[in-house]
Amino acid sequence: MKRIFIAVKIEAGETLLKMISSFRTRLLVGNIKWTGLENLHITLAFLGDTDEDKINAVISMLKGVCEGFGEFELVIKGAGVFKNFSDPRVIWTGIEPSGKLNLLNSSIKNGLKVSGISIEDRPFNPHLTLGRIKNIKDNGELKSLMDKYQDIEIQKTDVNEVILYESILLPAGAVYKPLGKYPLQ
Repeated sequence: MKRIFIAVKIEAGETLLKMISSFRTRLLVGNIKWTGLENLHITLAFLGDTDEDKINAVISMLKGVCEGFGEFELVIKGAGVFKNFSDPRVIWTGIEPSGKLNLLNSSIKNGLKVSGISIEDRPFNPHLTLGRIKNIKDNGELKSLMDKYQDIEIQKTDVNEVILYESILLPAGAVYKPLGKYPLQ
């Protein structure tokens, strides 16, 4: 059994790197677990603990969905928090609405359903998790940063593959190990 998810990997460009650096520098007071740059991704489907035979079905489905889908471009834009500013839990940067990304997500979800694999049915909210907040001392500084980046286009990113990851939970944090890469051709 492996803890798995399907995602699009994001390589941080100059502006995203500056934004992340700014957040890490200005939000020193508090307890925030920052996402490693090597782990930046947009989750398309989280499957959790999955048996090996079901993983083979996921692999087969991903090959079918990705073949002929075609590459596309995304725009990373804005910033925010999940839950709310009174009780922030996750710092994120957003993805500008993309019909191709939504189609990829729904094709994968439908493929999983047809393969007999159930996942939680919640609305697709594409984002990059930048940090998970345990506690924060200065919500004003957090709000100031969110306001600064709220409507800023951060970077354009080419999406040319989907990756099936295993998430290995370690005391130092999660390690994401690619189990397969599926080109969007």
